Amino acid sequence: MSEIIRDEFGVTEYKGVAIVSSRFVADVFGKRHDNVIKAIERAECSENFRNLHFKVSFYREGKGKYKEYLLTKDGFAFVVMGFTGKKAAQFKEAYINRFNQMADFIKSLSAAKLEFPEFTAAIMAIHEEPKHYHFSNEINMINRIVLGMDAKQYKVASGIPEEAQSIRPYLSVQDIKGIESLQRFDIGLMITHPDFQERKAILTNYYSSLNELKLLKAISA
Repeated sequence: MSEIIRDEFGVTEYKGVAIVSSRFVADVFGKRHDNVIKAIERAECSENFRNLHFKVSFYREGKGKYKEYLLTKDGFAFVVMGFTGKKAAQFKEAYINRFNQMADFIKSLSAAKLEFPEFTAAIMAIHEEPKHYHFSNEINMINRIVLGMDAKQYKVASGIPEEAQSIRPYLSVQDIKGIESLQRFDIGLMITHPDFQERKAILTNYYSSLNELKLLKAISA
């Protein structure tokens, strides 16, 4: 499993999907792991649902190798719907929030990787525990400087399908070059200026300088 995000609930990413191990479910809800496995294997669901939302995996403990299941958000909901009590209800709500946060994180990470892998790596390097908003904040900061709006606003303004992962295919060459220039510059800034607001001010001034230079070149041409 990926170790992109790991918290007390164990929600993480596996091949682009938010999942949780049956071991974490057992631990958090105070259940024996073998009973959670039995609940999964006895679940009265279709084979298609089972194949999509319950993936068999194995983990090592000492010299032994043991089975666990990786559950998607829907798989998790199916299994724990029978868990009752006030504490169980609180954990269910917390898990749903964790799954939603992870889904946002994966979406932001995928877009960042698609647009600039080195930029993604730099963001992950400066945060001990990267969260989804670290990526979206950094990307949208640059989008606002270059485009005057964040990606979501740009989609609406340009009529881009909401499900589109990246706005890059819809940008002009000039906008793409502007974003790439700021991303390259930002990689170094993340090391020397870890404060977000400081980077924002420096990048804004840098982009203004780039545009002034382009204007001077156009006038002198």
